[in-house]
Amino acid sequence: MVMSLIKGNFQKKHVKNVFGLNRRSRIDNIFQVKISIVVPAFNEERLLGESLAHIKTAAHSFKEIGWETELIVCDNNSTDRTAEIARAAGATVVFEPVNQIARARNCGAGAATGDWLVFVDADSHPGAELFADVAREIQTGRYIAGGVTVRLDEHHFIGDWAVRLWNLTSRSLHLLAGSFIFCEAATFRKIGGFSHELFAAEELELSGRLKRFAKENGKHLVILHRHPLVTSARKMKLYTIGEHLRFMIMALFNRRALGSPKAAHLWYDGRR
Repeated sequence: MVMSLIKGNFQKKHVKNVFGLNRRSRIDNIFQVKISIVVPAFNEERLLGESLAHIKTAAHSFKEIGWETELIVCDNNSTDRTAEIARAAGATVVFEPVNQIARARNCGAGAATGDWLVFVDADSHPGAELFADVAREIQTGRYIAGGVTVRLDEHHFIGDWAVRLWNLTSRSLHLLAGSFIFCEAATFRKIGGFSHELFAAEELELSGRLKRFAKENGKHLVILHRHPLVTSARKMKLYTIGEHLRFMIMALFNRRALGSPKAAHLWYDGRR
């Protein structure tokens, strides 16, 4: 009888904390967390089907601990079979008419009903181990958001070195790679989501705001690294080294240019 009263009082007191994770769920998963996986997609009929298959398989890591998931694809004004492929995979499809990655992610997040958002790019393949790592970090209650190191799906000499440099920078400065970001939904909405003023590097700007919010609230960002995200090397084949260097120089010395889709043509010129 006494134990029943104690248990009842405990459950009432610890219904749900502000980060979408019930404290008691860390012990026995009585209270569930819902994960919304958001995939922005612009003319991705060639790669989307395989990516969604990987995501759905990996999501079993959440289901194994009793967490609910939903899969949302934002069709970012595609002219191909992107939306059809997404629906065939069982995803909820929403539409964003303005061709911009920040708006596409925000549109998908706007339709999400989960406690946590997981953004995955349409050319990336998360594994079950990575999603399990995400769940463990959420359960600690220490973090409001996180990212992951990446590796290319095929070897490319310049690309491999660029990825190594990015991974070192990401872990050192806690910068999130746009290809995979997880974030507490209430926090994402409170800080305003991705900036509509940027057509590239929007994840870096978001990283800055998330770090400030985390510091103010005694929380942290985390960069996972035990199980890197596999992402497509296609841009290394579709664009020359010169094009990549010109964009990097522009991004470093003329940040205002990132507000133009023309300047960020590596993402918006339609090459696939």
